[in-house]
Amino acid sequence: MNDLRSRVRLQTDGQMRTGKDVAIAALLGAEEFGFCTACLIVLGCVMLRHCHLNNCSVGVATQDDLLQKNFRGRFEHVVTYMHFIAHELREIMASLGIRTIDEMVGRTDFLKLRKEIIPWKAGAIDYSRILYKPEISSDVDVYCTKKQDHGIEEVLDKKLIHKCKRALINRKPVKELIDIKNTDRAAGAMLSGEVCKIYGDSGLPEDTIHIGFSGIAGQSFGAWLAGGITFELEGMANDYVGKGLSGGRIIIYPYKKSKYDPGANIIIGNTAFYGAIRGEAYIRGIAGERFCVRNSGISAVVEGVGDHGCEYMTGGRIVILGKTGRNFAAGMSGGIAYVYDREKLFRDKCNLKMVSLEKCGEEDKTLIYSLVHNHSKYTGSRIASEIIEGFNNKLADFVKVIPLEYKKILESREVEEKIGLTEVSDG
Repeated sequence: MNDLRSRVRLQTDGQMRTGKDVAIAALLGAEEFGFCTACLIVLGCVMLRHCHLNNCSVGVATQDDLLQKNFRGRFEHVVTYMHFIAHELREIMASLGIRTIDEMVGRTDFLKLRKEIIPWKAGAIDYSRILYKPEISSDVDVYCTKKQDHGIEEVLDKKLIHKCKRALINRKPVKELIDIKNTDRAAGAMLSGEVCKIYGDSGLPEDTIHIGFSGIAGQSFGAWLAGGITFELEGMANDYVGKGLSGGRIIIYPYKKSKYDPGANIIIGNTAFYGAIRGEAYIRGIAGERFCVRNSGISAVVEGVGDHGCEYMTGGRIVILGKTGRNFAAGMSGGIAYVYDREKLFRDKCNLKMVSLEKCGEEDKTLIYSLVHNHSKYTGSRIASEIIEGFNNKLADFVKVIPLEYKKILESREVEEKIGLTEVSDG
């Protein structure tokens, strides 16, 4: 044995519901336990399996304001549930003569296979290796006992936090230029954490912290970027740009000395702005696959995307000034996307099961102009400038992608607002 187990924590999840489940997982070798669906049920989920449709009637998985009012969950319910889990686990541990979880980890000798409850499909499976307990010497641990040095003190964010102290303490504007490389991962995450510790979810005033980067950013550049922080990157970035974006602004464009066409080259990787909730993004170049997957609130402009763009999106406004890959808008239940479709090829690339394609109206015109103008201003995009110069003529080339159910919600709100205005005017 190489004693690797003493330096890592083994976590398990999936169908964890009771203290008995925790006990079995620990005896099989786990020391951390993830509870997912069970906690949602405690908070009021009734397993409608409509999570991707934005119409959860109990307000657990929805962006709709009216449905969110139906949510009755409280954190105390989860706390009480965990107390029940712990109580049952303590009873099982006492019956086995075990005092702590550490003593329990890997004790497969306490487990016995009950063949009568095994489904017939799994009847021929050999479980001996799962229940096998190797012989180990006394100097080898079977659970985590040693802390590893992950080099956290040397990460780029520590440098950013130091340079932004004036903004964090006194809200004074800070502007810095910093080189970045592809081993600098999740740049901005720790900085955003410091902002949230002090100022909460509201963050700092817009553009209080403005960091200009030059180079090739590692994975998750600008992850969870908080309000008041702007990241401007001259270069390119890997996957997961802007993951969980939480109010910040991300601007990315190619090296100013580069001669290639940004609209024909990928500048950021896959799954950009995954699960983003608030903020802005302006990308001068093409994004990889699954751009803005599960986006629920940001506004973004990009000059092309790969397959599965705007997948499972539930909110926000996206403008795409170029071609898309296949299966665009699959599972999209909220938000609106605008695709600049000069060659009229987009319909064949779009998944039309949950969305409709429409012409842009007056409200759309104002929004598109604002976002494209910002894109031109922040990134120097040539295609954005061309669109702005001939906007009235080029507007017809934009296709509006809107989810069917989301459209009904917007229309019902308009009706309610009109009814409210009529009642007020009637006295």
